[in-house]
Amino acid sequence: MTTLFSKLLTKPDIENGLSIPASTLGPLPFQEGQSMNMHVHDGNGQEWIFSCSIKGDESVGRFLSVGWIEFVRERNLQVDDNVTILEEVMNNRATGTWIKIEVKRKIRLFGKDIWADVK
Repeated sequence: MTTLFSKLLTKPDIENGLSIPASTLGPLPFQEGQSMNMHVHDGNGQEWIFSCSIKGDESVGRFLSVGWIEFVRERNLQVDDNVTILEEVMNNRATGTWIKIEVKRKIRLFGKDIWADVK
């Protein structure tokens, strides 16, 4: 598996949609103003469809805006949860790749911080 993107969530990511700097993703298959759907799978194998569009901002440059509010609500995501988007090559089921999403939350257990999966 290859990590495409990882970040700690901010309040705007949760309330308005996930923002991913375009520079972290390499060439994108569409232009600013266009939109497309990104099919992702969570750790349970459930497919989620996120609406994505390229936007531009003078202060941060071009970024991919990901509409994922249903996923945020279903998983009860919070500020400082860590989201990772991965690309997984599918050898055993079919050819091609899957985009996978993982979310972890820092919890304190027996006096130590650990990252637990958010399911």
